Formats: sequence, structure tokens, C-alpha cells
Amino acid sequence: MAARTSVDAELAAGLDRLAADLDGPLLRPADDGWDTARQAWHLTVDQRPTAVVTALSVRDVATVVLAAAELGLRVAAQSTGHNAAPMGDLAGTILLRTSAMRSVHIDAEACLARVEAGALWMDVTDAAARHGLAALAGSARDVGVAGYTLGGGLSWLGRSHGLAASSVTAMEAVTADGRFRRVHAGQDPDLFWALRGGGGGFGIVTALEFRLYPVTDVYAGVLFFPIERAEEVLHAWRGWLPSVPDEVTSVGRLLRFPPLPELPPALRGQSYVVVEAACQLPPSLAAALLAPLRALGPSLDTFTTRPASELGLLHMDPDGPTPAHGDGMLLRALPPEAVTAFASGADGADALLSLELRHLGGALAPGRRPGGAVDGIDAAFALFAVGITPDAASAQAVRSAVDAVQRRMGPWSTGGAYLNFAERRRSGEELFGARTYQRLRQIKAAYDPADVIRSNHPVEP
Repeated sequence: MAARTSVDAELAAGLDRLAADLDGPLLRPADDGWDTARQAWHLTVDQRPTAVVTALSVRDVATVVLAAAELGLRVAAQSTGHNAAPMGDLAGTILLRTSAMRSVHIDAEACLARVEAGALWMDVTDAAARHGLAALAGSARDVGVAGYTLGGGLSWLGRSHGLAASSVTAMEAVTADGRFRRVHAGQDPDLFWALRGGGGGFGIVTALEFRLYPVTDVYAGVLFFPIERAEEVLHAWRGWLPSVPDEVTSVGRLLRFPPLPELPPALRGQSYVVVEAACQLPPSLAAALLAPLRALGPSLDTFTTRPASELGLLHMDPDGPTPAHGDGMLLRALPPEAVTAFASGADGADALLSLELRHLGGALAPGRRPGGAVDGIDAAFALFAVGITPDAASAQAVRSAVDAVQRRMGPWSTGGAYLNFAERRRSGEELFGARTYQRLRQIKAAYDPADVIRSNHPVEP
């Protein structure tokens, strides 16, 4: 007992020294604001780290990394806390919040953005739009740029421009030795390769630089149909896909809106099968392309020409932290029997808020765009299922529903997973393939042999 007391005292003293060295705050379990500081975006993930530091600078990040190694602790960087569940127990870990580091600089002439690690996609898309440019942003405006990009990054422009990670030209990071590095193709190329799609376990990213594209307006929207028509509509959508060029990205989705007063009456408490799409085509060509789907007679049609910066609203994701559970899988094909199996969720999976299929291919295919550890997704469709879990009973119901979907769609699975949609722990081989995972482990061993830096999907040295 005396030895444990001595260790605890040494740790407390070490954290006191660290707190005094930082520009940002350090909180421990007894401090005011602790529960807010440790909160993940998924409110059902109960993060209990040893301490939480909100970094205000690169110096703070380096100070935390060095102090953690000295104290026998580890460091997990987090901006918003999306996809936090696979991280697991944070005992013995300093949770390093980058959310206060949100500066965004747009170089319009070079079509580049430099953004700090705490920036959200809304910070970037709005700033880029003022210069007539667009980023390969996520489908929700409040997703953190860094975590999304480190995991690959699927955007509404993905079939024409590839994964967001492939548009990264440089990253700034603090590695486990406390050293600040600007990594790119000519400097620390192995680390640069690993960070583009391999996740956040190789260094604490403090800023990213990536290409922007001259996309101002997109013909985009949603076709809503009664959920009872799920099989009919989804078969029609699947039959329509071979006709679309790479400039079109679309989603087929079963969607159940909760009875929230802030929702429009047409959506509040209603259930739909929907087709969402973003078309980088002239409106007349896009409308002609959509004609077969419109001929099905949607209950609501929101397609219009809209600024590319508004694409973050198209998917209708919840605003702010939410109690939820979800998981994804990759499908190698979607034959008619797979569509029927997917559509059967309209009858039984009442626990799910959303069950979606994202059309991949085009520039998202591996090798179509040069990149890093993940330069594409070797699948035809990405599936994601999610439900709201405000209590234990709903959490169990949602988990069971997600399991049922994955069993039902198992015959068409690639056996792999897309990191950003993998909200349960997966093996490295599932996420990256055996050869890529082996190289990632070698790079991890070179830059972080003691495994100080944690990520939600760890790569062990």
C-alpha cells in the first residue's frame, strides 16, 4: 500500500509540474469541468483518462508528449471525439484535446488550405467558399478535419477527387520524442505515408495542408419516399448507378427521424427510404440524369443548385454530441439479392436511426489517386448502420440491430473495413490489409517504439 501511495504521489507531482508548464488547462477527475472535458462526441462512450489537457499551441502538445513518457503515461489526441469507442480504456492516458487549435488559412492562388488540428469542416468549407474553392469535406459540418483525414476521408466529391487523405500535401506533427516535424513527400516520407489513412497513432498532428478544388456550386439534394417502398426504390437506385459518371456521388438510405420539435413537420417522427446525391454537372444534365429516380414519384424532392459549402447539411446528421452506437462494413458487390436483404431493414430494424449504402468507385478505387497508407477503398459500397442510445435498453436494441444488419449483408462483405466507419475494434489486417499493416507497424516502431501515442484503431510497433 505504501508503494502505491508513493507512485500516486509521484504521478500527482508530475501532473502538477506539467500543468505549470502549459499554456492550456490540465484537468483531473476532481476538477470542475472534468466531465465536459473528457466527453466524446458519442455520449455513450465513457472516457476516463488520467488527465485531460486542452492544448493551445504546438508547444503544449510537445510538452504533454514528453511529460507523459517521463511519467509512464500515454497520450491520445482528440478534437471532437467522433469514433471514440474503439479507443477503449483510457486509464494511464492523457487525453490531449486539440479543439482550441482551430485556425484556418486559405491560399487561394495555390488552391491550398492549412488548418490546425482542432478545425472542424465547417471552418474550412466556409473559408474556402469565399475564394470559390471546395475541400473534400465530410458529410457532417462538425466533424474534425484531422481525425477524418487521418482515417482516409469520404466526401461528396470523392468519386471524382478521391479520398481526402490523397489531397494532403503536408502535415505538421509532434512525434513521441517530442520533436516537431513538418512531414511531406521529401521529409519523413514514411511517416507522411503512414499518416495519410493509417490513423493517428504515429504522431500528434497539429496542422494539415491539403489541396482545394475549384468547385463552387453542386446540383444536390434528397429524394424522400415512404419507407414501405424501400425495396422498390433501392432496386431502382442500384439499377441507376451504372449510368452515373464519376462526378456523381450518391447514397441509398433507410432513415427514421425522431419526433423532435426542431425538425420540419414533414420529417418529424417519419420514416423514409431516401436517395441522396451530389452532382458536379450542369443542372440540366443532372436533372436529366435524375429523371428515372424522379419518375418513381418521391414524396419530397429537395434537389437544387446549392453552394458546395452546404454539402455538409445534405446528409442530415445530428448537430452536436449525441448518444449513439453504429458500425460499418464494406461490400464487394450489391446484386439484387443483396438489395433485397438490405431493404428488409425497413421492416424490422426499428432501433436504427439510419442504415445507408454509399456508392464508391471512381477516383475512390485504390490506385486511382496517389496517396499514402490508404489511397482508396477496395469495395463497391460502404455500409453504415447507427442508432440513438439514450439508455441501456436502447443501447442493447441498437447493438442487436447493427449485428443483424452485418449478418444479413455478410455474404457480400469484402472482409475489410473503412477506418472512419469502423466504430468497433478491428484487426489491422481488416483495416489495412496484411502488407500495408506490416509496413505501418514498422513505421510505428521507428517513430514510437514505446507506443506512447494512442489512436482509436491502434497500430502496434
